[in-house]
Amino acid sequence: MTTRLETLIDQGTGREPADIVLKGGKFFDLVTGELVASDIAISGDRIVGTCGTYAGKTEIDVAGKIVVPGFIDTHLHIESSLVTPHEFDRCVLPYGVTTAICDPHEIANVIGTEGIQFFLDSSLETIMDIRVQLSSCVPATHLETAGADLAIDKLLPFRDHPKVIGLAEFMNFPGVIHKDPVCLAKLDAFYGDHIDGHAPLLRGLDLNGYLSAGIRTEHESTTAEEALEKIRKGMHILVREGSVSKDLHALMPIITERLSPFLALCTDDRNPLDIAEQGHLDYMIRTAIAHGVEPLAIYRAASISAARAFGLRDRGLVAPGWRADLAVIDSLENCKAEIVFSAGRRVTDGLFATRNPVAPVGLDSVKARKVEAAHFGVPATEGETPVIGVIPGKIITEHRRYELPSSGNQTGVDLSRDIIKVAVIERHGRNGNHANGFVQGFGLKKGAIASTVGHDSHNICVVGVDEDDMALAANRLGEIKGGFVVVEDGKVTGEIALPVAGLMSLEPYEVVRDTLHHLRKAAYALGTTLEEPFLQVAFLPLPVIPHLKISDRGMVDVDRFALI
Repeated sequence: MTTRLETLIDQGTGREPADIVLKGGKFFDLVTGELVASDIAISGDRIVGTCGTYAGKTEIDVAGKIVVPGFIDTHLHIESSLVTPHEFDRCVLPYGVTTAICDPHEIANVIGTEGIQFFLDSSLETIMDIRVQLSSCVPATHLETAGADLAIDKLLPFRDHPKVIGLAEFMNFPGVIHKDPVCLAKLDAFYGDHIDGHAPLLRGLDLNGYLSAGIRTEHESTTAEEALEKIRKGMHILVREGSVSKDLHALMPIITERLSPFLALCTDDRNPLDIAEQGHLDYMIRTAIAHGVEPLAIYRAASISAARAFGLRDRGLVAPGWRADLAVIDSLENCKAEIVFSAGRRVTDGLFATRNPVAPVGLDSVKARKVEAAHFGVPATEGETPVIGVIPGKIITEHRRYELPSSGNQTGVDLSRDIIKVAVIERHGRNGNHANGFVQGFGLKKGAIASTVGHDSHNICVVGVDEDDMALAANRLGEIKGGFVVVEDGKVTGEIALPVAGLMSLEPYEVVRDTLHHLRKAAYALGTTLEEPFLQVAFLPLPVIPHLKISDRGMVDVDRFALI
């Protein structure tokens, strides 16, 4: 009987017809930067022939098209797409993204190891190759209340799973620098394996100390200068363009042929509406080329450089012996995937139908107490009040201070300066914490927006002008088992239920996409000036991103890593 290896050799040499042959097109050689006219032969899940002419059992005409390696999203939270891994697979794979390296950090912060197991079980069923990094910071900090606490002993049982790459983004960079014992235990256990980084604005000797712990990749660079220092110090920079965090334009100066071996692309957090309207990694590629980035540099970052950074040695080139993850695109500049192959399988609706379902988890994770308007009061104080300053397109916020108007013994909002209230309500049923503060930059003139997506502990976060509307929005989240809610003048004007840990929908991605479109309209009716108000709300409680945030314990000065 002919072995699998013998079949690969026979089909590669042309002694036998290949399983599939793409004929009449060109492939983008990421070594030389040339477009090479050639057939491409596929046997099983492998490419077996290029730079020649092949006969195939199935032949596909790709004349006038270009074949490129499948794209690799090197860091993302599938939960932020608001759909399950199965729906993410169906939504994103047709855009040419054949590998996704995810951190189930969001669901792990809500339901712990059960959430990680859900992602690992799902990754064994998806058509896309989903790889998992083990969530390193649950909870992310001591400044918030999460639904779980994952010490190193809870992570190690997953270490040898075939879909696990290593330790996910190490967000507690102050804990690394100051040698927190819990941080050191996790880093020591994974030392020598892949450890992903997360160190916004970290520079100089502190960065050196952070990298000395064995951390090698990072997606939080927001300027070319910061990214270049990190590259010089041995980091592989993951250029990010998500629904809120948009760093592609700022980092374009470093996306060059010289630096491309040390770059990769990622989305971090991107929802189905943005994917439908703009695309995924394909959007990053065509945007970069339109702004003068050399195609060779950006396509390398999207595939071979990404694969090498994460030790995926079998993918990233159109070459014999490499995994047949391929996108057939119309042009390098437009990067529209017309045909996609995942491990040699042509991506079709029928292929998705072959997957086995995975039962959802965390369906009763919203355990917050009901609130009333009075719970959102902020006692009047003398002097200036700290205000979170939102920067559109960034998850970094500013620490602003204003003297705010007061009535009786309560501090009020100031719509003339776009300052409204923000609150975080603990929703895991652990302590009932509730903290209030102020935020500037949403543009709301009325109503409230509430969410159970609140990075990283995913408590309820509410922003609003009217306390009654804020209470209604927060309480409605409990009724729908999590999601997003928009309230205007005492009425719910938009909502989406996310019952899987309060983070993901049970609906197909098309339904989520269409619902998000309605939600945006409802939010815009409140006056918001933000393109993506819901994920902007979700990042207000993230106390590892400078400079001022809010958690269920209170306002957080991230620079001091302390509660105010």
